[in-house]
Amino acid sequence: MELTLTRPDDWHLHLRDDAALLTTVPDTARTFHRAIVMPNLKPPVTTVEAAIGYRERILDALPSGMSFDPLMTLYLAPELSPSTIREAVASAHIQGVKLYPRGATTNSDAGVANLNGVMTTLETMAEVGLPLLIHGEVTDRSIDIFDREAVFLDKTLGPLMERLPTLRVVLEHITTEDSVDFVKAHPEMGATITVHHLMYERNDMLAGGIRPHLYCLPILKRSSHRDALIEAATSGEGQFFLGTDSAPHAISDKESDCGCAGCYTAPFALELYAEVFETHGKLDRLEAFASLNGPDFYGLPRNTDTVTLIKKESIIPLAKAFGEKEVRILRGGEPVTWSVI
Repeated sequence: MELTLTRPDDWHLHLRDDAALLTTVPDTARTFHRAIVMPNLKPPVTTVEAAIGYRERILDALPSGMSFDPLMTLYLAPELSPSTIREAVASAHIQGVKLYPRGATTNSDAGVANLNGVMTTLETMAEVGLPLLIHGEVTDRSIDIFDREAVFLDKTLGPLMERLPTLRVVLEHITTEDSVDFVKAHPEMGATITVHHLMYERNDMLAGGIRPHLYCLPILKRSSHRDALIEAATSGEGQFFLGTDSAPHAISDKESDCGCAGCYTAPFALELYAEVFETHGKLDRLEAFASLNGPDFYGLPRNTDTVTLIKKESIIPLAKAFGEKEVRILRGGEPVTWSVI
């Protein structure tokens, strides 16, 4: 069996920086033509100049003969000004601004504690049409970690959408039925869905022993939420599109007494998405999710080249070089039933 798709894009990706780029960039460019690159470096990417410099380092790591177009983002920090937003819109390479609630995930300590402090900047984004890409969780430690996404929708995102109805929003890496319903109720929004949230639920991470390489944020939820995500991703509806949230960490940083959140999925992401869609009898809708809905939402042209997958089982390598260390690949050491040729 063969499946040929318009070449897909990844609308939510962590590439890291420096030596890590020599692994992460070719792993993504092997399959994806474009990717929305997250700005949560240290220090965060808060200026157009820093974003362009980061883009140049990414392209410097691209092997000869491969094509890849990194789409850059800015980090919504309190100091990000309306003038910087206007400068970003004028740039050919910046596609959005990322909101990290302060303390929500990796390198989010420079994020936003209260949206009122950045409302002028958000108003400018609504005016000029620059999308806000949201990690949708509250960070109040009194809120159970499994409920933080739902509470964010109610307490933060709902009021923001009412206040700025023209703001273009992508709710990133959604993990709950609540988010699926919220996005459907706001047809102007988009949402990305990861392959690990389609494949796994919280029992896979916690039952019978802790599996640190399945630990991610937002955290895996119960199976009923995973089922809602599968239904949304395979629906063909234009609001839902592929975003791997591939987030590599060295094995030693995952397997520690305070392990980092993130799953490294980039090397075999498309193959794993194909497996999920096939399992649920929706292979005919993979192209819309992976290749069409994202560029349509962002107002970018669809890719004109293609990728082909064949039904051929292979074993995912356990790990890869990651600078001077190694990174574990999601489902490493296990078979995958599709292969990109």
